[in-house]
Amino acid sequence: MAKVYATGRRKTAVAKVWLENGNGQLTINGVSLDAWLGGHESIKKRVMQPLNVSKQETSVNIVVKTLGGGYSAQADAARHGISRALVAFDEQFRAVLKPFGLLTRDSRSVERKKFGKKKARKSSQFSKR
Repeated sequence: MAKVYATGRRKTAVAKVWLENGNGQLTINGVSLDAWLGGHESIKKRVMQPLNVSKQETSVNIVVKTLGGGYSAQADAARHGISRALVAFDEQFRAVLKPFGLLTRDSRSVERKKFGKKKARKSSQFSKR
């Protein structure tokens, strides 16, 4: 089968994912997963979760390009994109990935700052007198 494209999102991060048959190579922003995330083992596991659940660690090659946000949000966006690409690659993966919540876009994002406040809700200290 040809290359499959999918997009994953989290907070302000966006991940563009290309998936094709191969031998299990995962490239993120032109480098390997270990070089990209360094010692963040729990975040690496989150990125690899869709492949582990669908047992496709060694049968597909994945290229990911991430934009915006921090490395944690980019990793979650990559996870979402990989999940969507797997479903586009083979519809049978939907039944496997859906119970783990891997196809749901995490809609939580930063609340906007309000005027008169230091942050979204933080105010200056109240004084009675």
